[in-house]
Amino acid sequence: MASRVPKQIGVIGASSCPPEIYELAREVGRDIARRGYILICGGLGGVMEAACRGAKEEGGLTVGIIPMAHKEGANPYVDVVIATDMGHARNVIIVHSSDGLVAVAGEEGTLSEIAIALKAGKPVVGLKSWDLGGRVPQASSPREAVERLVGAWG
Repeated sequence: MASRVPKQIGVIGASSCPPEIYELAREVGRDIARRGYILICGGLGGVMEAACRGAKEEGGLTVGIIPMAHKEGANPYVDVVIATDMGHARNVIIVHSSDGLVAVAGEEGTLSEIAIALKAGKPVVGLKSWDLGGRVPQASSPREAVERLVGAWG
């Protein structure tokens, strides 16, 4: 029996990023929304804001799981704000709320989310991100990143 709940794709990456990375993340968000999936992220700036912005431009639904206690900390493109007051520990919630993840560039926080996802058996595709010795397949474009992730679901 097919689930009636849409798949949820996590987009992970740094809270500040150069314009090139911002545009890649924005296109990832657009592609997620075009396919009818829900976008999950950390709800802050940088890659997270860009992905949410792209999803909103395509009429998608965005969920931001933010590290602070107040919903006002979320970027303006988040539809549903989950304020955790958990700092980086919220990364576990992001991963477990996602059916798979796209890592766009990123720093140490992104690396922690990738590690949690691999430990949990969740598929992760990188876009200019950590590859961990080949354990995280790398895509050459935003569209390929989402396609590879969807393909991992079988």
